[in-house]
Formats: sequence, structure tokens, C-alpha cells
Amino acid sequence: MSPTLIRRSIAEFVGTFWLVFGGCGSALIAAAFPELGIGFVGVAFAFGLTLLTMAYAIGHISGCHINPAVTCGLVAGKRFPAKDLPAYVVAQVLGGIAASAVLYVIVTGNPAFNAASSSFASNGFGAHSPGGYSLLACFVAEFVLTFFFLWVIMGSTDKRGVPAGFAPLAIGLCLVLIHLISIPVTNTSVNPARSTGPAIFAGYWWPLQQLWLFWVAPILGAVAGGWVYLFLFRAPDKSFDGEQY
Repeated sequence: MSPTLIRRSIAEFVGTFWLVFGGCGSALIAAAFPELGIGFVGVAFAFGLTLLTMAYAIGHISGCHINPAVTCGLVAGKRFPAKDLPAYVVAQVLGGIAASAVLYVIVTGNPAFNAASSSFASNGFGAHSPGGYSLLACFVAEFVLTFFFLWVIMGSTDKRGVPAGFAPLAIGLCLVLIHLISIPVTNTSVNPARSTGPAIFAGYWWPLQQLWLFWVAPILGAVAGGWVYLFLFRAPDKSFDGEQY
């Protein structure tokens, strides 16, 4: 692994740590805090703000994917080289797990928190969906939302469109909107790394058993989004060589 790829992977680790720590931390610690809880809207904005802030912090270093589905989608859309995909995904997953471990230390410091009976902000379907949504409904939601997430990412980072420096705003607000739509459905994943960390530290068995959906649906949605965006909107005179532009 080249020194440059190592540095970029470290940036992805840190970025994913911040996303999971900030987003899931807001759900675990602040969402239902007595009288002053931030609720679904607050959690949605927490996820969006973590992505927005990291996009400005590490976007120039690694592209700030901080999401295995996004990396796969950008490979499909010819914005990222496939050879760097494994390093990014490993760094992202480890970042999500590390953030969940730190959150576990924090929340178990409260005597009122019951680690053995907590879902730990995990994603789920069926009986474990916040709103009781079926497997099919949850799959479709995760697929469609990640599909459009990729479109916003690719469109806002297209040099033919949004002025430089504004892409993080569009991408961060898109993630807020995604959470506003889907927290009641799946608790919102669209990010396998975000789903994996909390599932490991949950006090139940079902988050790990249902984790497959939150890898398969977001990745398929992102890859489809990358392919379709590339097919419809690639510049006629642009030669795509697998590098981000």
C-alpha cells in the first residue's frame, strides 16, 4: 500500500469515526434526553452535520466517502479507482467499530443505561424496524435512498455544475433529508460501516443477524446510482479512466 493511500485511508477511518460517533451518539445520548431531547429531527441533523464538517475537513485528502456504499458507487460511476476500494472499505468499517466502542464506554457510564437490553442505535427490519416495516419495504427504502444519495454526490462534485466548495452543503443536507424520511423505517443506514459498528455492541442478537440487509441494499443502490448517473450525464467529450474529476 502506497504512503498516499495509507494517508487517505486514515482520513476515511477518522471521518467514519466522526460520522458514527456524532450520528449514533446523538441517537443514544441526546435523542430522548428528559424534556430537552433532540428527537428524530435532531438525530437527522447530527448525521448531516457530521458528514458536512468532515467533507470540509478531509474532502481534499480522501474525498470523504466515509461509507463503503459510496465508495462502491463512485467506482461504478468511474469517479474512483477500483484498486483502492478494499483499503477504503476496511478503514471505514474499522472507523465505525472504533466509534461504537467509544460510545459504548460513554453510555455505559450512566447507571440508568442497560447495555444488555439496548439495540445501540442499530438498524433493523420487520419486528426490529422502528415503525414495524417489512423486509421488502426496508430493502426498497435503503436501495432508493442510497441511489439518490449517489446522484447528489456525483452531481454536486461534477465540475460542470456546483461551484467548488459548495458540494459538502448539498451532500450533508441530503443525508439530513434521508434520515428525516427513513429513521422510522430502518433507523436509517445507507452506510454499511454505520450499521456494522452499532450491531457489534448491541445487547441483542438480531442486529448482527439482520446486518446483511444494510450491506446489500445500500451497496446495490449506490452502484445502480453510479451507473445510471454515468450513463445519463457523462460529458460527451470526457474520457473516464477511473479517477475522480
